Amino acid sequence: MRLLALLGDPVAHSLSPAIQNAAFRKTGVEGIYLPLRTGKGDLPGLLRGIARAGGGGNVTLPHKESAAALVEQPLPAVVRTGACNTFWLADGRVHGDNTDVEGFRRALRRLLGRDAAGARVLLLGAGGAARAVVHSLVEDGVEGIWIRNRSRERAVELAETLGGGRARIMEASPTTLSEMDAVVNATRLGLEADDPLPLLPDEFPPGEPACLDLVYAPAETPWVRTMRDIGLPAEDGGEMLVQQGAAAYERWWDGPAPIEVMRDALTKVRTTG
Repeated sequence: MRLLALLGDPVAHSLSPAIQNAAFRKTGVEGIYLPLRTGKGDLPGLLRGIARAGGGGNVTLPHKESAAALVEQPLPAVVRTGACNTFWLADGRVHGDNTDVEGFRRALRRLLGRDAAGARVLLLGAGGAARAVVHSLVEDGVEGIWIRNRSRERAVELAETLGGGRARIMEASPTTLSEMDAVVNATRLGLEADDPLPLLPDEFPPGEPACLDLVYAPAETPWVRTMRDIGLPAEDGGEMLVQQGAAAYERWWDGPAPIEVMRDALTKVRTTG
């Protein structure tokens, strides 16, 4: 029986255990997925110990950047973003990946109905989640990424280090928004009930950009509901959660993840708590 652990603080709220354990039961793999509240000083021993014992797992806030420095064989997504959220042992070395990159790619593709090549994307935020988004979009060959962030300095750093010449800073205007194929909320706005919307409905001119919110809640986030109310296609972070989990499953078990089972598990836990 392999232990797959979620390392972070806090972790009690995570929906990943329900999603992964449903996948394990469906495919019959010998594994169990458990959340382990992990302090900063405990991360190195737990991550490497679990991996060397034949297990693996995920890393969540606030440890993704620390985990990137702990794995012995970081994959390109880890090197580029400076963050690691998935680890496992292979060939005697602790490997690490950032499946947020692939999870975002798959979630956006499902929402758009196509891949992101040639798309124009407005990105709200410039933190860790935004780094995975930019890396994914540049890899997929978008036409451009416009970054809007409270701190211009952080937005500039993100554009310069990961933008590949395709990212720029902007204050979103109605004229510019009308030219966007997608708007991505990579801020934390929406985690709390009284948070303001990351982008207001009256900022949208005629046009139909798809809206992907990386935040997820027990029900859809207020921003997603608002965007749908004005006729825009919109999804919250639940799909990305499933997709990054599926990519992690594929790393651990070297086989396809039962994606529909994982989606059903997410729906069930969000409905029943």
